[in-house]
Amino acid sequence: MDLSFFKNKNVVVMGLGRFGGGLDSARFTASAGAHVLVTDLANEADLQDSVEALKGFDVEFRLGEHREEDFRRADILIVNPAVPPDNKFVNLARQAAVLVTSQMELFFKLCPARIVGITGSNGKSTTTSLTYHLLSAAIGQKGVPYRNAWLGGNIGHQPLLEIVRKINKKDVVVLEISNLQLEQLARILTAPHISLITNLTPNHLDRHGTFEEYCRAKENIFKNQLLNVAAPAVSIFNADDPVSRTWYDKYSQQPGRRCLLFSADNVPAALADNFKLPGKANLANLAGAWTIASCFGIKTEQVADSLPEFTGLESRCRLVAEINGVRWYDDSKATTPISTMAALNGIDEPKTIIAGGYDKKISFDELGRCIANRAKAAVLIGQTAKTIAASITAAGHGSCQIRYADSMENAVKTASELAAAGEVVLMSPACASYDMFKNYVQRAEIFALAVNALHEPVRT
Repeated sequence: MDLSFFKNKNVVVMGLGRFGGGLDSARFTASAGAHVLVTDLANEADLQDSVEALKGFDVEFRLGEHREEDFRRADILIVNPAVPPDNKFVNLARQAAVLVTSQMELFFKLCPARIVGITGSNGKSTTTSLTYHLLSAAIGQKGVPYRNAWLGGNIGHQPLLEIVRKINKKDVVVLEISNLQLEQLARILTAPHISLITNLTPNHLDRHGTFEEYCRAKENIFKNQLLNVAAPAVSIFNADDPVSRTWYDKYSQQPGRRCLLFSADNVPAALADNFKLPGKANLANLAGAWTIASCFGIKTEQVADSLPEFTGLESRCRLVAEINGVRWYDDSKATTPISTMAALNGIDEPKTIIAGGYDKKISFDELGRCIANRAKAAVLIGQTAKTIAASITAAGHGSCQIRYADSMENAVKTASELAAAGEVVLMSPACASYDMFKNYVQRAEIFALAVNALHEPVRT
């Protein structure tokens, strides 16, 4: 496939979204000479930023609705990962012999470079960013077998199709890949050259129904590696995760595949001492990234030298402010209970946690026990507030106070009344953001604004 494939084709982009996937697809195909129609159930006001970003491109919009005729008349339908595979309009397109594809599928078809793919329930963004950091730091050193490193995928760093034209076959691409994107890649029987799973815990059950089905979606990162990889495929598994370890035993029996294990317990002191991120969960992320780096001949001492420069991700246990002796942390990217538990366990000071959000139909029992044991107070918001509260109560919450708030601003205000000097307020939702915010980024921004407003004098 090359750019001429899209010239004069009727392309429908289903799901413009707010994170850039639909936007990237629309811009890319329009600039390649396609006639592009963007259709989204959200209205123009909700998608204002994305619509503005398409000004100057030959793009037609169908917002606030989908129309059947648009899907039947298309030559190519590019589907947002959030759209279920059995969607009525997607099925209409298939029945009309329309090519159904996605941003991620197009990237894999067009990318000439070796691809590293990272997925998992927790830690995948940190592991992806750290892997990119280690590979970038090694560029120009003796024996490094690539020219440039690129970062993208579900992490939202760079639009994939925007950068694919710049990528050379001598480069390496590091991608965070979601379970939904992996389902799409399975359609074309493709997978990364090097694939890593961080861990597996119940997540996205609103989409998959069961943990087993969710795991099947994740396993796609390994299933098709041998079908499309010229160099020997490398599959990397977490030795400390039960499902991942089972997959290692399964895939290590296949010829033509190199299988590796990583573990937080096997990180050398030379690396751990130079790593700034706290907690065992982050050591596991480091172990995974180090294992990938070793596949490119990068030595442990080279990894150690570059680690001090890695300070972590935005919205991942980031210190927002210290006010009256209370430190306020933004962990908005913690969208699962396991991520929030890792944050709670990584901070020793007395904590008030702000948690809750969109209901993905997953259990909060273990989170409730962790909050009961590790937090002095919980301020709960969003669809899951009462469910989390019930889990804390069931754990015998004792001295852990439970409060509710109807907005992030009120949650911050309530937390400020509960926290004392020398303590921490941790905004770590354990849930997605879609019930109250556009995305986790907006959630973090509103949290930071509310925290910083505590500095401001009260006007009388």
